[in-house]
Amino acid sequence: MTKIKESSTYNVNREIVMQECPVTYVMNKIGGHWKPIILYHLLSGEKRYSEIRKAMPHITEKMLIQHLKQLETDKLLVRESRPVVPPHVTYTLTEAGHELRTVINAMAEWAARDMTRQ
Repeated sequence: MTKIKESSTYNVNREIVMQECPVTYVMNKIGGHWKPIILYHLLSGEKRYSEIRKAMPHITEKMLIQHLKQLETDKLLVRESRPVVPPHVTYTLTEAGHELRTVINAMAEWAARDMTRQ
């Protein structure tokens, strides 16, 4: 992934929009196809990488790792690595991640209603 200069016009404009529009802020944090699904699976509690991978068989390993890192950077989840052999890595939601429960559940409820209209 190409890194965009922090002082670029794109980044400056993005920061302004994020400050002025709460929906843009949220979409920057949880937008995309996979992030809400990862958060949904973590709502039920701590998960190991392999558990998340099994729950999401259609995501590539590269995409899963990339999105887990982004969610960790955005402080929506915590990655805990225990120093044992084999490595034991778990992911849990932060307080901010748990606060998204109502948003994620509302998305799921809306989807259930909308799918019946099809």
